[in-house]
Amino acid sequence: MDKTDEMNKVDVGRLKAMADRFRSNVGNVLVGKEKAIDQIFIALLCEGHVLIEDVPGVGKTLLAKAAARSMNCTFRRIQCTPDLLPSDMMGIQFFNQKTCEFEFRPGPIHSNIVLVDEINRAMPRTQSALLECMQEQQVTVDLKSMSLPRPFMLIATQNPIELEGTFPLPEAQLDRFLLKVKLGYPSPEEENTVLSRFQHSNPLEELTSIVESSELVELQKICRQVFVEESIRDYIVRVNGATRENADIKLGTSTRAALGLQAASQALAGIQGREYVIPDDVKRLAPFVLSHRVIVKTEARLRGRSEDSIIEEILATLPVPAE
Repeated sequence: MDKTDEMNKVDVGRLKAMADRFRSNVGNVLVGKEKAIDQIFIALLCEGHVLIEDVPGVGKTLLAKAAARSMNCTFRRIQCTPDLLPSDMMGIQFFNQKTCEFEFRPGPIHSNIVLVDEINRAMPRTQSALLECMQEQQVTVDLKSMSLPRPFMLIATQNPIELEGTFPLPEAQLDRFLLKVKLGYPSPEEENTVLSRFQHSNPLEELTSIVESSELVELQKICRQVFVEESIRDYIVRVNGATRENADIKLGTSTRAALGLQAASQALAGIQGREYVIPDDVKRLAPFVLSHRVIVKTEARLRGRSEDSIIEEILATLPVPAE
């Protein structure tokens, strides 16, 4: 099957139309964060999870709530604290005195969209309980495995400034997040618009859903059909491999990272109305897919090197496949 035959089967018009509606709908609440909104929608299309890391008060939780309200599906929030237990998230077996039988009471993780707020405030034991549901979309309680509803997406937030009373996410946990999103401070014009928009009411309360969960599952299938040429796959492999060979990186990215970068690139191409991935799709998303998965050496950090700068350097030096 050649490239033309493959592309003819992909209805990217639906992807682009829904992405435009999603961006506009969430944009009614969040001002000037179109790139971050697109990244959330890309993660939805890839059945991936998102870590939103930024300082307090810039809209991390607001973005997650607005994205969830834009979908007609179940949404739950988990507020992480040091005393949060795995059973508080997954659910428990309890004895029903009326029926004289044990019954399962599901926790908030049994939802389509789950907001895990301030995830780094949960104990490592509780953080580890999320590994199975993030990778396998199932939970195990009392030796019984249960599938989570589809679609399933976990949006976690954390504050990179406050360190007291927090537990840094281990590498295995970070590797299960498809994208790491940063919002940043708004410009003076955007902040002025925020003040005006929230002066009399909260626009989040008036936000309506624009996509059914069943339709999102169909869009996810369409996204996986976006054509990826062999040269693009080779480019993704070379970018991924370069993180393992870089002298300033202690731990490079995994194969899961390469799979995530390919899937995210397919989604980005689709929401832009293209039936095929181009190198710019890979270059645009690589910093958000790879930077949180690498560990920079201590001596490199002392020289001012960061994950983002190293990934950008790799992208700038590696040859890009010709079209």
